[in-house]
Amino acid sequence: MTNPRRPAAQTPTVLRYSAFTTDPAGGNPAGVVLDATGLAEASMLEIAADLGYSETAFLFPRGDAAEFDVRYFSPVMEVPFCGHATVASAVALGRTGTVRFHTPAGLVEIAATPGRASLTSVPTTSAPAPAADVAEALRALGWSAEDLDPRYPAHWAFGGSRHLVLGVRTRERLAALEYDFDALGDLLRANDALTAQLVHQRDEDVFDARDPFPVGGVVEDPATGSAAAAFGGYLRAIGQVGRPRSVTIHQGVDMGRPSLLEIAVSPTDPRVTVTGAAVRIPADA
Repeated sequence: MTNPRRPAAQTPTVLRYSAFTTDPAGGNPAGVVLDATGLAEASMLEIAADLGYSETAFLFPRGDAAEFDVRYFSPVMEVPFCGHATVASAVALGRTGTVRFHTPAGLVEIAATPGRASLTSVPTTSAPAPAADVAEALRALGWSAEDLDPRYPAHWAFGGSRHLVLGVRTRERLAALEYDFDALGDLLRANDALTAQLVHQRDEDVFDARDPFPVGGVVEDPATGSAAAAFGGYLRAIGQVGRPRSVTIHQGVDMGRPSLLEIAVSPTDPRVTVTGAAVRIPADA
């Protein structure tokens, strides 16, 4: 149905891409509107809600062909930054070279090549989570303190948006994730956070992750670029980036939408680079 607030000729084209995958059946789907000029906030939220993906990106071209203002909407709210929708948008633009997204969280630069993009986040931060927050998170997840990996202390980490990072001792516990949607959402909202970044170390530089996203009205994200950036900053904060380090994150596997995120972290730069592929979702999918 045509939005009555917008003439039919100006109805935006909403593209559908899946990010952090080369398979449309994998990764995290995102909506992309390459030119949202004149689109009202209420209309953007309506489009995102109708689409139902965890986020939709709305691009507002600037005078420079490689410069855009960008806003991101989940089905229920605007969010300051979304990594998977950024990668999807950069690939959808079809450009090669540097693209600059001016987001509510700050400037994000993207190096784009056909089918692939590397975003450099805003400066990341990370700090220990208070014991009361950890206890509330464990209650919402149905976990005990013994389920946590002592090598990875709980932190509130920021990479364009805020996330609760919890290290999980076993892959089996991560795979069996069930949680109290309302309780976890309340904890995240109270701390101005979007997801819980639950991670298990598979190998030295390889992690598995799951990201509940009740704040956005979504049970779980199959791939979360902003949380990956925050995780890179977290690793630096806990002293695990003594030299430039590259880390691979597998996410979405337990949802049947496998995703692959690559992060690069430096001990001297507070930003984190997140790299992944994106692919157009067929119209009949």
